[in-house]
Amino acid sequence: MALWDRFKESAATMQTQLTAKKNDLKSGAFRDASMAMCALVAAADGSVDPSERRRVASLIASNEVLQNFPAEDLQRRFDAALDKLAADFAFGKVGILQEIGKAKKKPAEARAVIQIGIVIGGADGDFDKDEQAVVREACFALDLAPHEFDL
Repeated sequence: MALWDRFKESAATMQTQLTAKKNDLKSGAFRDASMAMCALVAAADGSVDPSERRRVASLIASNEVLQNFPAEDLQRRFDAALDKLAADFAFGKVGILQEIGKAKKKPAEARAVIQIGIVIGGADGDFDKDEQAVVREACFALDLAPHEFDL
């Protein structure tokens, strides 16, 4: 099986797992960490491309698990995180990883944040090296081993 086929299968499995845990993923820490993760993946290459911003915003709005939260609130949090990264990527990334790290108190939420990053990163058909790298960094912020997610 080709690497990309394995990745697509893995991403589909992760989305199924997220959906199954939907009712357990309602905390503010999960919401904030998820939006920080989405912004980090969208800006993984160090820049915030307007088309990438729109694509990820659309994915956020259509993700069943994230529908636990008001769409406008998610959009506002995602945009704020992206703005931090756009202003100064290196400094913004430190703050974003700290925000993501707040979800580590609940292991199921921490794992779900990583799964969302992988699902968002691979949604365009290319989970590139920059996206994989920032998701790995988020794993470390959450005290999770990247190899658990095939990263």
